[in-house]
Amino acid sequence: MSSHAATGSIDHHHDSTTSTGIPNKKLLWWAFLASDCMFFGTLISTHLVYRLNPPPGNAVPTQVFNIELTSFSTFILLMSSLLMALAVNAIQKGNVRSTRTMLLGTMFFGCIFLGGQVFEFTHFVHDKHMTLSNSIFGSTFYTLTGTHGTHVAIGVLLLGMMYVRTFKPAAGGGLLANFLHLLAICIAAAVAFIVLVPGLLEVIEGEALGTFLSHSAVPLLVGAAACAALIWFGRSSTAAVEFGEKNAIDVEAIGLYWHFVDIVWIIIFTAVYLLEYL
Repeated sequence: MSSHAATGSIDHHHDSTTSTGIPNKKLLWWAFLASDCMFFGTLISTHLVYRLNPPPGNAVPTQVFNIELTSFSTFILLMSSLLMALAVNAIQKGNVRSTRTMLLGTMFFGCIFLGGQVFEFTHFVHDKHMTLSNSIFGSTFYTLTGTHGTHVAIGVLLLGMMYVRTFKPAAGGGLLANFLHLLAICIAAAVAFIVLVPGLLEVIEGEALGTFLSHSAVPLLVGAAACAALIWFGRSSTAAVEFGEKNAIDVEAIGLYWHFVDIVWIIIFTAVYLLEYL
């Protein structure tokens, strides 16, 4: 009998019941991420090929990009990976409260990144007049970065579902409360990356704060109500929960996805943005 079995602790990296020694959930996620590597590899390669041979009338990237904003968004996404790693470490130690905090932090940073992307796309279309169809650069850029943004949004949703799962009572039940909790997270996240973050960036760019608040009053009130509901659902409870150290593999699996999304963005940031300034 192994030392892990003798002490009753859980080995989070190996599973003796599988022929590979790797938990099936983790193996499935690795297989999915391998296929996603090929998908993103195709999109990045297409962008680079057309970059080397730009057709007439193509947009000039250095005249379009806001490298300061994109660098900030990149930093935020990298910091979210740190919080995700802390969430995995916390649940492996059975610290559910710390896991919840780190998951919420990761979602928050993910929403900031998405909000920056919404602002960036809006700026490119309305101010720089670069659309999906008026240039090859616009087509490859929006397809590549938009696909990555979709992956980040899916990751935020998965993290929200995992966060809500940490509140499931050990005695069962709580289905309606869990659903409402998840709904509050989705609404708050949507307001953050569609309205709040882009609006604040516009204020920084020079738009009047009062104009932003008057135009976005309703969604901001809805987002505030969703945040209040999130705090209410997430209030401290003495009741035992079903979630614990045995679920570390679930958090680790989502962590693999989130780290993959971050690594892909580093490649995109280098290949699409930084290469234009070399």
